[in-house]
Amino acid sequence: MTSAPIPRLFTAFQLRSLTLKNRLVVSPMCQYSSEDGFANDWHFVHLGSRAVGGAALVFTEATAVSPEGRISPQDLGIWKDEHITELQKITAFISSHDSIPGMQLAHAGRKASVTEPWNGDKLILPADGGWKTLAPSALPFSDDKDTPAELTTADIKRIISDFKDAAKRALAAGFKILELHGAHGYLINEFLSPLSNHRTDNYGGSFDNRMRFLLEVIDAVRSVWPQELPLFLRISASDWADGGWTIEDSVQLATIVKTRGIDLIDCSSGGVVSYAKIVAKPGYQVPFAEAVRKAIPTGAVGIIVEPKQAEDIIAIGQADLIFMARELLRDPYFPLRAARELGFTEMPWPVQYERAKRFK
Repeated sequence: MTSAPIPRLFTAFQLRSLTLKNRLVVSPMCQYSSEDGFANDWHFVHLGSRAVGGAALVFTEATAVSPEGRISPQDLGIWKDEHITELQKITAFISSHDSIPGMQLAHAGRKASVTEPWNGDKLILPADGGWKTLAPSALPFSDDKDTPAELTTADIKRIISDFKDAAKRALAAGFKILELHGAHGYLINEFLSPLSNHRTDNYGGSFDNRMRFLLEVIDAVRSVWPQELPLFLRISASDWADGGWTIEDSVQLATIVKTRGIDLIDCSSGGVVSYAKIVAKPGYQVPFAEAVRKAIPTGAVGIIVEPKQAEDIIAIGQADLIFMARELLRDPYFPLRAARELGFTEMPWPVQYERAKRFK
């Protein structure tokens, strides 16, 4: 008797020395629940439950490489050695459930120093516990946000060093995959996009100059991140605005960063300007992943909510991994449910939950 083929969503995927047990990834999702950058019980349960749920790779939220790189004062951080201990508890738990712990390294740039979304995403002034924002150019994201200070060359070098030091701490904390956050209008994205980067020095103007900051960050991180461990990059594959970054730019970027040690590009979009015209619908960003995949392995993200939808994306070769965010907020055990719906009866369940595996 011939056994049923394994759904493509549940096939393994090799990245350098690591093997992901399936193609489902917990996308970085900000929780705005830290104090002074420290992980706590909320992060342990939030991330740990999704490892129990069967995802192959579990990413932290955007984790700030410096205090001023936080989106809000409540963001997770990795800017000091004291952050490592609590993170080690999380990575150990994730690893114990045959999942791989990943960390997204981030700097919010001009979109920093705001309140949590449920408190209005409002600018926090330095006098009220906020800080002066930094960006490639002194251009505010919107009229109600801070006009950032333009980064000096010395500032740029310091932030690159912050990324490097954060990578060393992430390794000490037990993470096995890093992702650089180059999307959603945060600092790396601000350098890449001509809409937010009006510099006239070596970090602005031409495509090559606007890429320079990212490439220097990659080189700095790769210098301390083991060669046997993967390094991802999240990008906004399109600014969704006239005169901005395009999918053609993203494909060109992919061919370059692959040579610098990036193993996979996580393809999101938008966020660099407040007036972008985005028509969001199920799978709306998948074509970006498909286009960039011609140059490098990719992850697809954005309103991927059904098992069959995710399976088809992998099966027809539009992406190599599925990054899920809000659907995994709704259902931390989506991978277990997806396996059942796709007829994959060999999907391992936590032994503590085995008695619930059979529905009839």
